[in-house]
Amino acid sequence: MQEAEEKAPTLPEAHWTMVGHLQSNKAKRAVELFEEIQSVDSVALAERLARASLDVGRVPYPVYLQVNVDDDPAKAGFSPHDLIASGARLAALEHLEIRGLMTVGRLVPDQEAARPTFRRLRELSERLRASEPKVGAGLSMGMSDDFEVAVEEGATVVRLGRVLFGMRPAA
Repeated sequence: MQEAEEKAPTLPEAHWTMVGHLQSNKAKRAVELFEEIQSVDSVALAERLARASLDVGRVPYPVYLQVNVDDDPAKAGFSPHDLIASGARLAALEHLEIRGLMTVGRLVPDQEAARPTFRRLRELSERLRASEPKVGAGLSMGMSDDFEVAVEEGATVVRLGRVLFGMRPAA
């Protein structure tokens, strides 16, 4: 959030997407700054964003639901079970446009080893959309080291920061 608040005014023609943990208390500011958020990791955050989008006048507001398909304790996101259990409640949030699901692949030495993660997200998306057609078919998965496999598994959005811009300087 802090970095976006600094940089967004310098590039007003850019389209800003948030990927990363978002604290609920910053939901309104995030809706003001970003055109979409790809890391909605709880029902509470989704509800807060729905209210904020109405307050800000950006309705419907586009989001992706972050899923921790690998049950990695170091990663945020819905568990597959919790996502399915919360699907109706999430789909009922009329001020959000749920474009699809997002995951962060496992850090693996060979991109082929990330394939099961991406396949599970695609299969989960199909299962969720069968019961909640309001959820979009978007799949945000794959980054600089594994995007080819992610695309083969159905990614509609890939995140290619390092491929395009190189390594970030140490802070």
